[in-house]
Amino acid sequence: MRIKLACATLALATAMASGSAFAQSGEITVWSWNSAAQSLQSTVEGFNKQFPDVKVTVEDIGNQQVFDKTLAGCAAGGEGLPDVVSVENGEAEIFWSQFPDCFADLKTLGYTAEDQAKFPDFKRTELEVGDVAYAMPWDSGPVVMFYRRDFYEKAGVDPATISTWDDFIAAGKKIQEANPGVTMTNADFNGDTEWLRMLANEQSCAYFSNDGQSITVNQPGCVAALTKVKEMKDAGLMSPADWAGKLTNNEAGTVASQLYGGWYEGSLRQAAPSGDGKWGVYMMPSMTADGPHAANLGGSSLAITSASQNKEAAYAYVNYTLGTVEGQVKMLSTMGLVPSLTAATEDPYVAESQSYWGGQAIWKDILSTLPKIVPSRGTPFQSDAEAIVRSVQTRFLAGEYADAKAALDDAANQIASATGLPLAE
Repeated sequence: MRIKLACATLALATAMASGSAFAQSGEITVWSWNSAAQSLQSTVEGFNKQFPDVKVTVEDIGNQQVFDKTLAGCAAGGEGLPDVVSVENGEAEIFWSQFPDCFADLKTLGYTAEDQAKFPDFKRTELEVGDVAYAMPWDSGPVVMFYRRDFYEKAGVDPATISTWDDFIAAGKKIQEANPGVTMTNADFNGDTEWLRMLANEQSCAYFSNDGQSITVNQPGCVAALTKVKEMKDAGLMSPADWAGKLTNNEAGTVASQLYGGWYEGSLRQAAPSGDGKWGVYMMPSMTADGPHAANLGGSSLAITSASQNKEAAYAYVNYTLGTVEGQVKMLSTMGLVPSLTAATEDPYVAESQSYWGGQAIWKDILSTLPKIVPSRGTPFQSDAEAIVRSVQTRFLAGEYADAKAALDDAANQIASATGLPLAE
């Protein structure tokens, strides 16, 4: 009897460690946004084949709402929070630093060191604090240039010849001249710093140092990035557009290129059905011909709240969706969510040609940049820094600073005042 009891106890402990105990029934709710929410919904069917009695409800409440409501829920001791929340990597440390007790340590639910090693380091940097794993990596955002083949061809521009940002500017002038009413690219000048962050990351620069202990936004790589953004704007190659405006312009055929993380694929494809077969992808240009051609923009994770009444079921869903090739590739094929799980990047689907993209095997090209991406630390002060840099960028593009160095020196000093962190040497 004692032997049987011991065996039963061991079996239960093992099941709990794998995240499967008590995960056979019940309900869980997941908060997410836009294409990310759609991709999560796409994995439910596969998950339910293994866990048929777990009902998963994915709620698309919008990107900013997820952040705001999660922050408010944590401040209220977990009140109103769902079982699982989507957390952007760049904002992750804001949650862990302010409300470390608001989220479950995934290690207590079966997330082992071996599981952690299945994801690249740059995706885990902001999700783990000491021995605690607050979230599991989801998608990454390897940056590429999405482009309209027909607009480039009409101008006699071969994207393979665009190696530098100066090449991009020269090509843009030709493309706009050959395609009246078409702008080379779009940028959200007032609402975001996405172009600055992409070009800066390519040049190994970010708002903060990798250890999060100093401010680096005014370092040479960031200065070069902001300088180049202004050059493109002043050359008339960037028309202003927010997220929705860009998608509208893609379908309307009024833009030739969009620089974004690979996750933009699904959004563009769904919003611009008339572009079927007309779009392609090429590597992002660099400052010099022999410079780096890789950066990351965005990417998220999934965290389980401490308030969840069904953590085991929540972990089973998170682990299936993010920790299996099947789950990750389903999201890649459905909505273009680029997998962080290393094994998923080697799935045969990645090498398949994609009809919407003119038969190009775009995922092979996009994912080839992953090993070259330099980590970019968000830190708990990311929101403060972003607001400051956004304001400075707007003023710089309007000509209120002598140059990009002066603008980013101002931003760095403001960030220092807001955070108490020193400027890097």
